[in-house]
Amino acid sequence: FEAFSNAGAKVAVITAKDKLRGLLGHKMRGGICFSAEKADQATLEQNGVGNLLELVGMPLPSVYSAELSEFVFAAGVKLLETQRPDIMYLSTTDYIQHKFAPGTPGANAFYAMMDHYLTQLDALGAVIGLTADHGMNAKTDSAGTPNVIYLQDVLDAKIGSGKTRVILPITDPYVVHHGALGSYATVYLNEGADLASVSRQISAIPGVEVVLTRGEAAARFELPEDRIGDLVIVSERLTVIGTSASRHDLSELKLPLRSHGGISEQKVPLMFNRKLGAIPADHRLRNFDVFFLAMNHT
Repeated sequence: FEAFSNAGAKVAVITAKDKLRGLLGHKMRGGICFSAEKADQATLEQNGVGNLLELVGMPLPSVYSAELSEFVFAAGVKLLETQRPDIMYLSTTDYIQHKFAPGTPGANAFYAMMDHYLTQLDALGAVIGLTADHGMNAKTDSAGTPNVIYLQDVLDAKIGSGKTRVILPITDPYVVHHGALGSYATVYLNEGADLASVSRQISAIPGVEVVLTRGEAAARFELPEDRIGDLVIVSERLTVIGTSASRHDLSELKLPLRSHGGISEQKVPLMFNRKLGAIPADHRLRNFDVFFLAMNHT
């Protein structure tokens, strides 16, 4: 978005959570960039648009609600009607997907809402590309109890406290819907911890799908080596990874745990409201290709 806005394109970026707004709007010159989470604080000077609650016709939504994502879509329709940006990016939250499985009333209501606004965007002439950053699966046993590997506790017991540090990328301030539990973890080894030995011990834990070294993980998952630990651990479809049991508050999980982060959540939809032109047969499509395809192949 920095490149597009700096090249003179009229860009609008609308996110559900404000943390993503800060990342995507970094170094943007001009344009519109705001979050539904802090829509009441948006100003013309700082965000390219003001009086958002009045413009959209909705109250400020809760972070833990379907309305947070609906605000994003409703704002997108209003901006397309009034300002006609060249490129508009709408990013929702996965709160509903964490809570409701596909086909349940809660999920169906959410997708009906999405369809309502996507229909309006289509009628306004927008070329729409729709994708996701990840899938979602139940992470429970047959009784609905979360399947959790508390990896820091396991490693402290096996090789000693202070020898390793487990980091969970899913961790953020909003944990009511997932308890900071996902299927991906990275482990940093401190002095005295043997890489091969730690790897073998983690691989033997029930529910672990794969253990990779930093280099192996960077190559397989296209990750930057300087931003991951010595080991990367991915759990299987029905299992999540935590740090220590004492650091995860699951009291707010009112429904069976659903989460993401594993290989089993890599497959996502990639849909358009226009027919695509020919794509090279050897081109492996990824979710971020949504921009390339929407702009060059519709």
